[in-house]
Amino acid sequence: MSGTTRSSAGLDVRRRQILYRSWHRGMREMDLIMGRFADAEIGELSEDDLAEFERLIEVTDRDLLGWITGEIETPQNYDTPLFRRLKAFHTHTAPIHT
Repeated sequence: MSGTTRSSAGLDVRRRQILYRSWHRGMREMDLIMGRFADAEIGELSEDDLAEFERLIEVTDRDLLGWITGEIETPQNYDTPLFRRLKAFHTHTAPIHT
């Protein structure tokens, strides 16, 4: 599914790939969480943030969703400033309707 509201025009190849992967994770809820965050933040992420976001994209949907919702404790090596931004973004955006 692609619910992106952001054009990839003007983004470098890496950012376009991250944006695409954010909206095509497999689990609709995670598409919406990661995709909405990417739509809002992709143009402003630093190189370090991009690397961390790519690392988060590799986490399984079930684990990442559990960490974001607080159902599963976030492993220390993933409890980064970028992850906390993603979690806060999800908490403060409109509810997800699937």
